[in-house]
Amino acid sequence: MTIYKDFTHATTHLNSLLMSQAVLMHRGTWQGIDVQRKPEMGAYELNHQLIQVKLDTNMLQHYRDDIKPNLPWADDHFAERVSGNPLNPGEEWRNWPWGKNADKFRIDPETVGDPTRALIFDHTYAQRYWPKYAGKYNHGIIDDTVVMDKHRGIYFDYGDLRDVVNELANDPTTRQAVLPMFFPEDTGLRPGRRKPCSISYHFIINAHNEFDIFYHLRSCDFVRHFADDMYLTVRLHLWVLDRLREMSIRWQHIVPGWFNCYIGNLHIFRNDRR
Repeated sequence: MTIYKDFTHATTHLNSLLMSQAVLMHRGTWQGIDVQRKPEMGAYELNHQLIQVKLDTNMLQHYRDDIKPNLPWADDHFAERVSGNPLNPGEEWRNWPWGKNADKFRIDPETVGDPTRALIFDHTYAQRYWPKYAGKYNHGIIDDTVVMDKHRGIYFDYGDLRDVVNELANDPTTRQAVLPMFFPEDTGLRPGRRKPCSISYHFIINAHNEFDIFYHLRSCDFVRHFADDMYLTVRLHLWVLDRLREMSIRWQHIVPGWFNCYIGNLHIFRNDRR
């Protein structure tokens, strides 16, 4: 794992690696779409990148300046993610700098069994943060006057971000506080369907009473997603820590620790490489 002094250092170094060591590959599909006849969709790739940055402050502006995400979009989109509603499609996707491209991935709601909804995405981060009632309410806005059954796994009800926070509040030293993004329904061949780029977030206190996060990414587009992915994860980490400090005196003196990230495939498309 490479330890970086800050996210600016990490971004600069990874950019250098992509320019000097990345291997050009054309994988034939992108987001489930056949791109075999689109040579511009070839990408320079680095596999198995490990990133570690010490989170020295909980001041959000520091990370805005350091990571340089797409603002104000990233902050507005984060508010949707932690709203408590499994929003789909939400609103902020339209304001993303590449929102017109994202629109191409919305699907006909009749294909998922609810013709009352507008075009939706096959998944959103808000749904994966709050999956208990995902797909059950119109546009993902929970209506407390309408009773819906929770989604269940093999034996138990689904959990969500709030359950992860509660687990940490009740058992600060737990090793089990994981928020999954990649679900069993994402497993296997799904022609024409997108799959989450994020696998999971793991929250854990280290031996120095610092609060760490491990972010597992299966794939990341360096130009369009890297900065936003890093920033939104830092925001999530600080958001969780704030909630824990509100809930438990045991968390009052816990400070941010290490940001750890594994990226299975970091890439930059041929036309984006300068």
